[in-house]
Amino acid sequence: MPLQVSDYSWQQTKTVVFLSLPLKGVCVRDTDVFCTENYLKVNFPPFLFEAFLYAPIDDESSKAKIGNDTIVFTLYKKEAAMWETLSVTGVDKEMMQRIREKSILQAQERAKEATEAKAAAKREDQKYALSVMMKIEEEERKKIEDMKENERIKATKELEAWKEYQRKAEEQKEIQREEKLCQKEKQIKEERKKLKYKSLTRNLASRNLAPKGRNSENIFTEKLKEDSIPAPRSVGSIKINFTPRVFPTALRESQVAEEEEWLHKQAEARRAMNTDIAELCDLKEEEKNPEWLKDKGNKLFATENYLAAINAYNLAIRLNNKMPLLYLNRAACHLKLKNLHKAIEDSSKAYRIMKRHLRLIHPTKLYKLMLRRFGM
Repeated sequence: MPLQVSDYSWQQTKTVVFLSLPLKGVCVRDTDVFCTENYLKVNFPPFLFEAFLYAPIDDESSKAKIGNDTIVFTLYKKEAAMWETLSVTGVDKEMMQRIREKSILQAQERAKEATEAKAAAKREDQKYALSVMMKIEEEERKKIEDMKENERIKATKELEAWKEYQRKAEEQKEIQREEKLCQKEKQIKEERKKLKYKSLTRNLASRNLAPKGRNSENIFTEKLKEDSIPAPRSVGSIKINFTPRVFPTALRESQVAEEEEWLHKQAEARRAMNTDIAELCDLKEEEKNPEWLKDKGNKLFATENYLAAINAYNLAIRLNNKMPLLYLNRAACHLKLKNLHKAIEDSSKAYRIMKRHLRLIHPTKLYKLMLRRFGM
């Protein structure tokens, strides 16, 4: 049986009741306070204090302060009036039990309402957070679409400008061609006039100076014909031999050592390439090069098109799965898309490939190098 506490003190005003209750050496953590409009209970084993209040109080605004082996209550009255006593007198056990049960029910209902209000507030917070996330995603999607549209407009303008430049160049070439033809026609006309003039002068001279015999006349006419008509040009062919070269640049402009190294690396890449992929038959020659695909993926990563960059890295890895940089770049794309497991998996693959050759780099350093490379 708990011991009822009777040595308490209280004071009041018209609006507030001050109640002081000694704890008598009891630990503060063991004190249990329960308060409603008409009922106040303090349980600090082995002691118990109960008060069936004279009038209702505002239990939400009321306060309790524990310290110095004393608990002090500040109870705010609902109606401003002076109480005759702190606790109602002449209350039997049944009345006390009903007051206790009613107080417990009120406390439970209030706790239930508080729980529902908290749950409703949490749902509202989640709804607001979801709407904010959707708005952010919509803004990012719109930003990407605007960027793509700007790039498309820019590319279209550049293509139109290039076509206009080509058209003007063709027109300029056509004008120059026509001018050359006109000049050639003029030269041909002038040469013909000169030839006609020469032939007339020679004919007149031959008529004035030639003797009356037939043989002499035939000799001069044949000579005149030979002078007026030029001899045909001889036909011939010129053979040109070129040194066979892989690179299109001239030999004087190339660096043989670097070209040989590049060819050697390309041969190693072809040997490491998976040539049994069915999709390779539809690709261009440069698209079959893992280095070209890696550069393509880097450009797509720079424009924040992470899914397309992942596709480029996937095909490059299928062509050559011995390049650790491809796995690192794809891991960076997964990290941007919040695919953390895939990012860790690709980073681990890159680490295993590099470990076969170096066996020195720790995975943590490798991840840091990856993050530093892409500025994350």
